[in-house]
Amino acid sequence: MFDRVTFNQANVRGALTRRQMLRQTSTGFGLLALQAMMSEGGYAMPLTPARSAELTDDKLPVSHHAAKAKHVIFCYMSGGVSHVDSFDPKPRLRQDHGKPMPMKVERTQFNQNGNVMASPFKFKKWGESGLSISSMFPKIGEVADELAVVRSMTTNVNEHAQGNYAMHTGFPFIGHPSAGAWCNYGLGTENENLPGFVVLQSGGAVVPHGGVGLFSNGFLPAQNQGSILQADRRPAVENIRPGLSLRDQRNHLDLIQRLDESYQASANHAGVEAAIRNYETAFEMQTAVPEICDLSKETEATREMYGLNSAESDKAAYGRQCLLARRLVESGVRFIELSCITKGIGAGGAANPWDQHGALEKGHGAMANQVDQPIAALITDLKQRGLLKDTLIIWAGEFGRTPFSQGSNGRDHNPFGFSIWMAGGGVKGGTAYGATDEFGYHAVENPCNVYDLWATVLHQLGIDHERLTYRYAGRDVRLTDVHGNVLHDILA
Repeated sequence: MFDRVTFNQANVRGALTRRQMLRQTSTGFGLLALQAMMSEGGYAMPLTPARSAELTDDKLPVSHHAAKAKHVIFCYMSGGVSHVDSFDPKPRLRQDHGKPMPMKVERTQFNQNGNVMASPFKFKKWGESGLSISSMFPKIGEVADELAVVRSMTTNVNEHAQGNYAMHTGFPFIGHPSAGAWCNYGLGTENENLPGFVVLQSGGAVVPHGGVGLFSNGFLPAQNQGSILQADRRPAVENIRPGLSLRDQRNHLDLIQRLDESYQASANHAGVEAAIRNYETAFEMQTAVPEICDLSKETEATREMYGLNSAESDKAAYGRQCLLARRLVESGVRFIELSCITKGIGAGGAANPWDQHGALEKGHGAMANQVDQPIAALITDLKQRGLLKDTLIIWAGEFGRTPFSQGSNGRDHNPFGFSIWMAGGGVKGGTAYGATDEFGYHAVENPCNVYDLWATVLHQLGIDHERLTYRYAGRDVRLTDVHGNVLHDILA
């Protein structure tokens, strides 16, 4: 057997490297193992849409069943929106305002728990469905018949960073792919000049607690990670700007690709192929991104509808994200996430602006005012253009808030029951699914979790969540882990 020095000297004389020798001489063992596995009917990795696509002549994605949606827009409300002040009315809170909670109170994040606290916002029934929505969202109330509100969402975590990871990836820690990355991996993009997973920011919005790992590709190929676009900056993506002529850039990329492909042939490293694809996407983005971010051709009526002309800078900035999200859908981007903007005094920190442990009425009111008109405009605009049926909109934060006060006028985190909603993409509008108890504390009817949410989203995209897997660390990992049930009751 060669030692390291002897083998390296032999390699200089043209002999096989150790890696090459192991690869070539171990093939027989690999075939024997594969034959044994195949004979038992147990395949190492299920055929995903992406792998199915690679086997077709036209390279189109292959779905597991007929899709009701092609695109996803994730309106993420970082910080934890109070469900009992927004989409889950609880008259009992007003009845018992100021009284001690008549049930066991679980430990909260800060454990400075007060008495029952009535909502400072009034609820009203909207639309033909009579869906109850608070006065925080008068514009969203006007499109209530498009919403499927889930009032029984739960989570196992009670802290922002863990909650953000759990909501984005299904796991409360870094290292797993974001839902956007999974969707892009499973279906690919409809526009090769743009990333398949885009995260929009504007108005100084920052990444929620947990960092950019929330948008990570994790162990999936690198081209599936989220690309952050600054909706109100030029350039929208740092470093995506020409430093050379297009001809010189093309020559450079062609050379890099030849070198990478040569290395790939010997190393067989999946990251090399992903790097090649990322280089190409970045090259094409130089033209595609400035064009898609140019809103000058939008009509004045459209700009007004989204709130771009508002004197309130945060509303205008969020409106720009919503309008750009519509344009990205039109351009074939698969998954788009929108980012909330800090509203200053009365709101939470920059990374979690819905986090009102005090002054909830002021902070929640300010944040709702920021997103209400733009999101309602997005739903209306997509519907008018015939795009809402193909676009699934998700509105959610990482947890809810307690029905009792923290201090005199705030609420702490509540993971035991809270609300999210979906619209478009084949969901049943004007629907309220599940319920919390009469105080809004615990989910008591049809409790569900983030795995059920993403199982439902994948289902609408034409993907069986149990079959969308990736072999990692010796197991077939999926977005929904070993959980998840499609919420068929909210689907049309």
